[in-house]
Amino acid sequence: MTGLLTSGRPIHLMHTTTALDAIRSSGQLYASSGCLLAALYCAPLTETPDGLRPHNLGAYLLRTKPHTRTLMIEITPVGPAPAKGIDYLRLGRVHLRTYLDHRSFLTEAEDTQLRGKAVYQIRTAAPFLDTLLAGAAGHRTAPDAFVDRLAATVDTLPFLGYMYFEVLSEYLMLHSTSTETKTYAAAGEMNNLLYKRLAFSAVSGMDKLFDLSRFHPDHQRLYDLIADIEPPLAPGAAQYTRDRLSHLFTALALDPGQDATTFTFRDRDFDSLAQAAPSLLGQALFREMRILQRYPQLYLAFEQAKALRAWNYWNHHQITTPFNGFLPKGEIDVNPAYPAAGCTVWLAETCERVLLHPVEELDVVFVPRMADLGMTAMRRDATGKAAGHPAVA
Repeated sequence: MTGLLTSGRPIHLMHTTTALDAIRSSGQLYASSGCLLAALYCAPLTETPDGLRPHNLGAYLLRTKPHTRTLMIEITPVGPAPAKGIDYLRLGRVHLRTYLDHRSFLTEAEDTQLRGKAVYQIRTAAPFLDTLLAGAAGHRTAPDAFVDRLAATVDTLPFLGYMYFEVLSEYLMLHSTSTETKTYAAAGEMNNLLYKRLAFSAVSGMDKLFDLSRFHPDHQRLYDLIADIEPPLAPGAAQYTRDRLSHLFTALALDPGQDATTFTFRDRDFDSLAQAAPSLLGQALFREMRILQRYPQLYLAFEQAKALRAWNYWNHHQITTPFNGFLPKGEIDVNPAYPAAGCTVWLAETCERVLLHPVEELDVVFVPRMADLGMTAMRRDATGKAAGHPAVA
C-alpha cells in the first residue's frame, strides 16, 4: 500500500455511498469528519486482467453494505509523494487548539460544561492514568488486574476505549498467523477482518453506531473475545495491552517536555492540563463537545476549522491520498483540497468474482467542504447523541 502511495503512479480507490443522487445533482464530492479529520473515506483497488480487485477492507464494505452504491476513483498524483496520513489518537492538540480558537461559538454554559466535564474526567481517572505512566517507566502491575482497571475506567474517560480498541487491533493484525491472514499477507494486505470481529463481538449494536467509548471488556471477557477470533493469541492479549497501552498513552497524553516518572494527573486544573497534557485534554474536550445539545449547529464551525489544518498540511506535502493511522491497514482517503492532482470518478458495479468494473463516468469534482453531520460516520443515534458519548450500563 505504501509502495503504491509513494510511486507517483495512478491510484485506484473505492468509496461506498448512500448519496448517489445528491452527488449527481450537486456535481460535487465533500469530505467527512472522522479518523482523518476531513477526507473521503476509501479502500484501495488493485488492477487485474479481469477487473479491479478490492482490498479485504473494501471487500468487507461491499459485503456488509448492500444498500450502498460504489464509486471507483482514479487519482493521478503530480509525482511521488511521502506516505503520510493522520493517526486520530494523536489529534488531541488539534482538538484543543480548535476549541481555544473558537470558544466564542459556545454559550457560557456550554463552555463551562465542556471545561468542567473534561477536567472532571481526567481527575477522576487520575489513579489509573498515573498507573499507565508508571507502567511506561517500568513499574508494571499484573496484566489481568491492569485490564480490569482499564475496563472500569473507560466509563469515566471514554477516550481510553478508543486506545484500548486500537491497541488490540494492532495486536491482532501484527500477530495473527491464521490461514486467512496469510492469504491477505501474500497479497500485501493486513487482515482488517480481525478487528471488525473484535468490535462487533465486544459491543452490541456496534454495527449500527461505531462507538468505541462502549468498548471496555474486562480481562476474562478479553480472553474469550480473542480466543473466539484466534485462540493462540488469547493468552498474550492482556500483557500486550498492559505494555503497549502504557507506552502509547504516555507518548500521546503528555507534552514531550514532561517527565513521566514524576508527573501526576491528580488535582490538575484546566490550565495545568493544557500545558502539561494538551493532547489528552483535547481528546476529552472533543468527545464532550460531540454530546452537546447544539452540536449539529456547532459541527461545521469546529470541524471545518480542523479540516483547514489537515488540508493545508497535506497540500504542503503534496499528499493527495492520506491514510489513517500508522499501520497500512487499507484505509486510504482522498484529500479534496489538493489543487494539482487529476481525478476521475466512475459509478462501479461488482461482478460475481467480487471485482469492480466502472460502468459510468460521473461529472463530479472534489471540493474543500465538509459534508453535513447527518451524512457522516459521526451521525447521531436514536437518542440524539453522537458517537462517542459515555457508555450506559
